[in-house]
Amino acid sequence: MAEFPHLSRRGFLTRTAAVGGALSVSGFLAACSKTDSGGSGGGLDKLKKQGYVKVAYANEAPYGYKDGGKLRGEAPTLHARIFKALGVDELRPTFSEFDGLIPGLQAGKYDVISAGMAITPERCENALFSEPEFISPTAMLVKAGNPKKITDLASAKATGATLAVMSGAVEKSYVEGAGISGGKIKTIQKQQDGADAVKGGRVDAFVLTGISLRWLAKTNPGLEVTEAFVPELDGKKQYSPGGAVFRKGSEELRDAFNEQLKKITSDKAEFARLLKPYGFSETEAPPADLKTADLCKG
Repeated sequence: MAEFPHLSRRGFLTRTAAVGGALSVSGFLAACSKTDSGGSGGGLDKLKKQGYVKVAYANEAPYGYKDGGKLRGEAPTLHARIFKALGVDELRPTFSEFDGLIPGLQAGKYDVISAGMAITPERCENALFSEPEFISPTAMLVKAGNPKKITDLASAKATGATLAVMSGAVEKSYVEGAGISGGKIKTIQKQQDGADAVKGGRVDAFVLTGISLRWLAKTNPGLEVTEAFVPELDGKKQYSPGGAVFRKGSEELRDAFNEQLKKITSDKAEFARLLKPYGFSETEAPPADLKTADLCKG
């Protein structure tokens, strides 16, 4: 299974994505027409008639990836449920490098991006996004038993804990914003480096999204993940939300998707049950007042 080699491309690890962007996990594109209903477009009626929807994935776990020849992950699982409710039973996957997802969407190569893409104002200029599918609260990877009993950045500061953050990741700004600095912050290059630093006692915790850390903990016995929390930076909560992306002109299809999406995200227990295999919990269910229209404004 894939890890997270390209999260910076996703926007998860950028301030733009964390503060004003959302992880837009999949986007619909209606073929080449300006509206859902015309000509060669990929509107809902056409998708129902053909019985399938073309989806693009970037092979990045746990968002959208191939495993044993099958498409898995948060986005394909959620989208399969939503499309089935809309009368479309099959997802047909196409691989794309992450940077090529939106251009492929615009070119009509597929109908939906299932790849954990961040919603940013810049991307909103080129595509439509659903309401948030999930948020990405922060957590900490610690040794089993959590020796220092740290639960958030305030408690980490109070106990004098040393924290690892990924190079270029937004978590460093969260840690510094909590008043932790200097030798108490260690920068690492890869997620596994963070896990190794905790296991080796070089740091007390590795700070990243709860989603990423729960996935990482599966392959690192002796470590555990703290309960996720939403940090604040300059007085703003850092949700790092994700949603679905549609081609411009696909408002009708997006709205139909949103109706079904709301049924899942408003039921936190069902949301967690559906996505638990990929490291998601009720904590990752988006709050009802978090709106894509606001995220697209920045």
